[in-house]
Order: sequence, then C-alpha cells, then structure tokens
Amino acid sequence: MGEQERDRLEVLYQVETGHLKQREAVQQLGLSERGLRKLLARYRNKGDQAVMHGLRGRASNRRLSSRQGARAVALVKAHYRDFGPTLASECLAERHGLVISRETLRQLLVRAGLWEAHRRKLTEVHVWRPRRSCVGELLQWDTSVHAWLEERGPSKMYLIAGIDDASSRLFARFVEADSSQQHMRVLWAYLERYGRPRALYTDRASVFQPSLAPGWQEQEPGPKTETQMGRALRELGIEWIAAHSPQAKGRIERCFGTLQQRLVKALRLAGIRTLKEANAFLEERFLPEWNQRFTRQPAHTLDAHRELTAELELASVLARVEERKVGNSYTVPWDGQTWRLPKEAIRAGLRGRRIRTEQRLDGTMMARVDGQFFALSLCAEPPLQKSAPTRSRKRFVPPPGQSRWMNGFRVGNKAAVATSSAPLRSPSGFPSRG
Repeated sequence: MGEQERDRLEVLYQVETGHLKQREAVQQLGLSERGLRKLLARYRNKGDQAVMHGLRGRASNRRLSSRQGARAVALVKAHYRDFGPTLASECLAERHGLVISRETLRQLLVRAGLWEAHRRKLTEVHVWRPRRSCVGELLQWDTSVHAWLEERGPSKMYLIAGIDDASSRLFARFVEADSSQQHMRVLWAYLERYGRPRALYTDRASVFQPSLAPGWQEQEPGPKTETQMGRALRELGIEWIAAHSPQAKGRIERCFGTLQQRLVKALRLAGIRTLKEANAFLEERFLPEWNQRFTRQPAHTLDAHRELTAELELASVLARVEERKVGNSYTVPWDGQTWRLPKEAIRAGLRGRRIRTEQRLDGTMMARVDGQFFALSLCAEPPLQKSAPTRSRKRFVPPPGQSRWMNGFRVGNKAAVATSSAPLRSPSGFPSRG
C-alpha cells in the first residue's frame, strides 16, 4: 500500500468513527460527495482493500502475449542482433508486422541477455545555446569517418554533412577523402538545392584554417592567411565561424552518433556495396525519411538562404585558385608544368603580370585576364637534345727529370738558359730566377 492510499484510509477511519464530517473529508480527498459515499460503502464491505485498485496483482488486458514476446526476441536475435531497442522496434513493425513498443522490447532484450541495461553517465554541463530562428541562418558542417559499409565495401569512407541549426534539416554525401576538393563538391550540391546560407559553423580543421603562427588572423585575407575553402566562402559571402570544442557544435556531433547507428544498419539491409550506391540510397531514400521524421518547425517561417546571383560562377569560386606570373612566352607555371595562354588573351603589358589561375573541379585549367576567363592549354615538353660526344684527352706525363713547369718563365740570363738544358737551382734546392 502506498502513502497516498494510507492517507485515504486514515480519512475514511476518521469519518467512520465520527471524528470527521463528510464535507470535510470531501475537501481533503478531493472527491465528490457521491464518490465519498461509494468509497465508504466499499470500506464497510472490504475493509482496507477498499482504497486499493481492483486490478492490482492481475495481468493487464493489453499485456503482450508470451508468444509475441518470444517471436520478437527470436527475430532480433536472428536479424537485428546489434540494433538498439528503438531501431529494432521500428524494423519489427515495418518488415515483420510485429508492433511492439521500444520500452517493452528493451525489457525483453534485457531479460534475454541481448541488451545491457546501463545508467546514464553524468557529463559535463555546457552552456545551452538557443537555436537560430530562421532556416539558412546557420549551417553546422562537419565530417565523419567510419566503416559505413562494414566489410561489404571500402573499409573507410567519409560522410560530409551539414545540419541546419534552426530546423535540424540534414544534407550529406559520401566522399572518398576529407579534402578541400570534396568539401567543395558537397557544398556545390547544397548551394544548388537550397542557396547560400548566412554562416557556416565548422571545426578548426586544416581544410578551413591554415596552420600559421599566432597573429595571422589580424592580417588581410590572402593566400597565406586563408585556405581554399576559406577563400571560396569569402567570395560566396558566407561567414565562417570556428568552433572551439566539439560540444559547441553538438547538434552535428550527436547527429553523427545517430547516423553511425541507423545509417549503417540501413545500408546493410539495403545491400549497398559501393560509394555510388550509398550516395544514391542516401539521397533518394534515407535523407527524405530522416528529414520528415526528425526536422522541427523553426521559430520563423522566413528562409534566410540567398540566391545565386549571375556574378557568382560556382565553377570559378569552388576551384583551386592561385596567382601565377605570366612569362615572356605568355605561359604560366602550375605544379611543375607549363600552360600556355590563348591568342585571344594576349595583350600589351601582359608579360610579367600576376593573373588568377584556376584548376576547376572538372580538371580544366582557366585563367582570368581583365575580368575574362580563358582556357589554358598544356605545353608539350621540348625534346631532349643529344649532345655531341666529347673526345677523351690523355694527360701528358713528362719523363723523369724533364718537368716542363718552368716553360715560358722569364729568366734574366738567356745565354745560360740556351747553353744549359737543366734549370738553374739555388742553394736551397728550388729553381733560381737568375
């Protein structure tokens, strides 16, 4: 018997003994007068059991049958052994027609030894940041490396994802490497679908922040103070915000934790084996269902995304951009190769100038001269010229006693030199000058 039931029993005893009036008991118990009289009638017939519910100790009419429970445990053990209770209950309902709640299935799995009941750990408390009010105002961007295809495909793939801070809408693509080029490809797809967000919230990876000495942020934006992604975001008018800790962008971090549980299982059930198939499954099936279920309504219905204007050419912005000096032959160097400017780009004063050179995502090389873009062509390497063979000269070694190191040396006594073939020597043993 609980504390509330004991208190109710005490009030009924006071009424029966005449120490408490019925109108006073009605106020204490929160019942109507009719309800109190019915409760007193049960108290006179059953005694203390009158305050206890009649179904106590009996099985519920909505209780899951032992047969259905055994079937659920057998299906989880056969097909969903590493699934959590929530995801397993969804799969049982969708694929097997067995509707069972998450908590009921969790208790069944704990009793069967298929799930370990664990207590929630106390984590460090961080300051809560409210969501942005409009869609497109802030996009949290990050990369997750994981064995997404398990043993069926590549052992490691990268998932680049962006989640809207106001609505939790998810956009993601699988890529082969965590590089600037792959980030640009995913960002290009996002821009074409939704437009330009106001700000991008990322970590301090080398893709977004250069590894320079302290104080580089005080300098003007340039090739030495920003990465290729940083330059692209600046040209697109997107503010870049760097997170100081993983907890600062906790929404995308928690999303990756859920994806590593749900997406891996979904790819396994669909039989996906390649990166191309994974991206098709992600775009056509998984993301629409995810966004339909987990997105929320933002505070304002205004869409803060900005349109792509005609001045913004994504092929030029989302590329590897460097400044190169034009040579005397109207060529520019790039990665150890020489690229030639077309005749249409040649004009007075072009030699010696530094121009914008781009290596675009499709592999083409472009140069911008006075606001116009021109395609560069690779110069053929000049053939190697064979040099004429050189004759080997034999060194002359004079016979002993006939050294010629004094030949041409001017001597004062020419007559002595003419009459004597041997050079004059001083008392010290070295040749004398006269």
